[in-house]
Amino acid sequence: MTTGRAGVLLRRPEQARPTFLELFFDLAFVLVFFQLSQHLLEQLTWTGTLQTLVLLFAVMHLWSATTRFLDAFDPRHPLVQLLIMPIILGTIVLAAAAPEAFGRNSLVFAGVYVTIRLVGLAMAVFFLHGHEAQASAVRLLFWVGVAAVPWIAGALLPVPARAALWMTATVGEYVVFALGFPTPWLGRQGKRRQEIVVSEEHTAERYQQFFIIALGEPILVTGLTLGTGHFTPDRSAATLVAFATTALLWRIYIHRAGALLAAALTAVRDPRRVTVLTAYSYVMMVAGIVAIAVGDELVIQHALGHTDPAWLPVILGGPALFLVGRAIFEYAVFGRVSLPRVVGALALVALIPAMRPLPPLTVATAAALVLAGVAVADAARTRRLPAEPPSPPR
Repeated sequence: MTTGRAGVLLRRPEQARPTFLELFFDLAFVLVFFQLSQHLLEQLTWTGTLQTLVLLFAVMHLWSATTRFLDAFDPRHPLVQLLIMPIILGTIVLAAAAPEAFGRNSLVFAGVYVTIRLVGLAMAVFFLHGHEAQASAVRLLFWVGVAAVPWIAGALLPVPARAALWMTATVGEYVVFALGFPTPWLGRQGKRRQEIVVSEEHTAERYQQFFIIALGEPILVTGLTLGTGHFTPDRSAATLVAFATTALLWRIYIHRAGALLAAALTAVRDPRRVTVLTAYSYVMMVAGIVAIAVGDELVIQHALGHTDPAWLPVILGGPALFLVGRAIFEYAVFGRVSLPRVVGALALVALIPAMRPLPPLTVATAAALVLAGVAVADAARTRRLPAEPPSPPR
């Protein structure tokens, strides 16, 4: 029932399509992903990788929460637009602070991140007064408040403790999300569809658009890196391989499952499992894309040079991580996983030790060929078998 303050602010069923405001919000994440890739590039160690993952988990929480907010509220309303602007600005500040989030900008990153999330959810609770969805917003606000403690405490402690506390906070939110946000006095989130996703079409399109935004990161890195040096044959070949890799990521993503998320959300009585698996899969796919962008920069800069062993996990491991995330997404939509995705991910991991003596361009070409094999297998399956409807796990 729509009563109280929410009546004029809620998105109506005929307004399922994403709006320019949501695309404007997504643009900030081009900067976010670029900064994260640069952070990883500068600290290409296990510690640097862990720190990058912590920051990635956090910004993905922010994107998901804001997307859910705009799934419920009408982005065309001036008040909603006014409320989203500080979130966009805060996201830009987070991106600027990210490279030194584990250094001098720790309190800036944690403070802005916690403030954006708490204030955004508090506004949602306020404007949903008298609406049945308010309980879900209260659950989210409770758990974000719990996570705020380790975020602020971690910003004030040395780096090892900071990483542990921030990782606990981010991973903990993913865990309670899967459990339905169990909250004192309110219990877990119910199974009613409107408590989990307001509009299946809107949710699916937002994920699709966000994936395209994420692909902008390797394109941006490829162009900027190519422009920093001469257009030599080796650098030009590396740029071609980098672009082919990005194009293959797009092709593998859109194949069937990428276009059927809305139908999958509609096909199940309880869409929570689909939404949880989708969220997890996107985190993995985006993490893979960030790693691939780092690999693109290294390959273009050192196309025929010596391959540092630390470069192999991003050049080969990034595509493997993307395929694992894409396999989870496929399972969310169809309740199964295609063998080529599993074989492709395993092949990429198996190539890591064998590629050590070879130049970066050869390593990146091998990764692109594996992705091309997966894309060809997808096309062959399409020609051989009829299109199947979504059949998500129940």
